[in-house]
Amino acid sequence: MAETAGRITLWHIEVFVATAEEASISAAAQRLGASPSSVSQQLTNLEAALGTALLNRNERPMSLTPAGSLFLRRAQAILNEAARAKAELARRDPRMLTRLRIGVIEDFDAEVTPRLLRDLSQEMTGCQFLLETGASHRLIDKLETRALDMIIAAEMGAEAAWMEVHPVLTEPFVAAVPKGAVAEGADLMAVLREMPLILYTERHHMGRVIRSHLAQQNFRLSHRFELDSYHAIMAMVAAGEGWTILTPLGFLHAARFRDQAEVMPLPFAPLSRRISLTARRGVMEDIPARTADTLRGYLQDLIVTPAIERMPWLDGALRVEGD
Repeated sequence: MAETAGRITLWHIEVFVATAEEASISAAAQRLGASPSSVSQQLTNLEAALGTALLNRNERPMSLTPAGSLFLRRAQAILNEAARAKAELARRDPRMLTRLRIGVIEDFDAEVTPRLLRDLSQEMTGCQFLLETGASHRLIDKLETRALDMIIAAEMGAEAAWMEVHPVLTEPFVAAVPKGAVAEGADLMAVLREMPLILYTERHHMGRVIRSHLAQQNFRLSHRFELDSYHAIMAMVAAGEGWTILTPLGFLHAARFRDQAEVMPLPFAPLSRRISLTARRGVMEDIPARTADTLRGYLQDLIVTPAIERMPWLDGALRVEGD
């Protein structure tokens, strides 16, 4: 059935906001799970309904017309209100929430995430859950552009005004070395200076944090490898190719190499990171706070307690955080 002339739908609004934020029809289509031709048609229908052009489609990247810039502010408010209405209904009856898009750092995907999704699915029986794993900076970008509803990721600098943040875990960075590489009572700093450093890539926020901290400590080492996978890094450490700096979560995530490597405190000033559950402020009612509470229980039982039993010196540095 043809669309009624002049009618503006919520789907029109969502397509327009995605296109405006991505500055590309193809990128908006990928974000929305639609075809580029469908996105283009929805934009055409919306512009016809409004009687004005919203996008300069011939420009690369695509830009907004003056009318598009004005309409975008209203469109974003409409989407926020729609999401808030859905969350309010879900608070009264969790079965009424039909879709929840969650982003999670890869550190949790083996142990914590499946249990969290199981609990959420038992509460929200009519909901479709869409899970995306990735680096923290990518998840934050997707949350900001409404491609995700809430994320579990490492904090990156100051909290933005649009964020609703629920801290769940603080963990220190540690040194991981080949098993038996550091004799009892040996000078750890001296041993590490004789071994190649395997760095986490600077393309990710965590890699840049590590490199910056090393520079602040004036700790300069030759490094032959720069990788973006915990498993690849720990495989090289386990094989005796060098040592690395990572977090207990990273070490535990690469489970198959745990027995061929060992971790110990950094032999210089400590460094830590905080992981939080983050959503758009005021949009999802109490769903983020309740999810964070559930998550904390799993983190304590599945991560913190076993890690401290294995490495008692982590006690206090690796800990669950509350609001």
